[in-house]
Amino acid sequence: MQCIIVDDEPLARKGMQLLMDKTEGLVLIGEFYDASSASVFLEDNKVDLIFLDIQMPGINGIEFAKTIGNQTLVIFTTAYAEYAIDSYEVDAIDYLVKPIKLNRFQKAVSKAFNYLELLAHDQQNRFEAVEDDYIFIKSDRRIIKIYLNDILFIEGLKDYVIIHTESQKVITLITFKNIQVQLPQNTFVRVSKSYVVNIKHVSSLGNNDVVIGKHEIPIGNIYRNDLFERFISKKMLNK
Repeated sequence: MQCIIVDDEPLARKGMQLLMDKTEGLVLIGEFYDASSASVFLEDNKVDLIFLDIQMPGINGIEFAKTIGNQTLVIFTTAYAEYAIDSYEVDAIDYLVKPIKLNRFQKAVSKAFNYLELLAHDQQNRFEAVEDDYIFIKSDRRIIKIYLNDILFIEGLKDYVIIHTESQKVITLITFKNIQVQLPQNTFVRVSKSYVVNIKHVSSLGNNDVVIGKHEIPIGNIYRNDLFERFISKKMLNK
């Protein structure tokens, strides 16, 4: 399970690292002083679990948790027990009061593992239609059937996505991160923070953009290598 720590106190972050080192299944991929820097990291990285302090400079932990997608779990870590009620309003997995004991920490982590398993099972059941080459999307009080081959690209816009086909644009209330993981990974590839493209419809590309029909879609620096290695180099004709 990929995790990050968000806490403005260096000693507290160090203490969390020691607890993680003694707990199987956790991989620390980042630690942050405040919510703003953690938010930037979340835009481009998959995080399963956040150990999140509440009292921090700028955006506090409760407000930050409200912006985090359902696929990322939160365990609050704080010295103030009175915030416990607030933590339940944002569906936190657990609430740990500092100083945190190892057995209490591992109990909270166990809850997170169990919840992730339920999420994965639920996601598989809800999106079996993908295996049949189509999906159903709720849009404007209707359920619309869209064939995967007809999708040119998908554009993220806050809590909405816009699905572009040759004949229509479909706007639906779902996070960009969630729809990306539910599409076939051998066809759809993320090329920037806000775009996933259907590689079958790409007509040309350069170092900085992908062309699909009349659309020029920017390529983000951190996605370029994956795009070329997974989809381009394998089909490139040698001299």
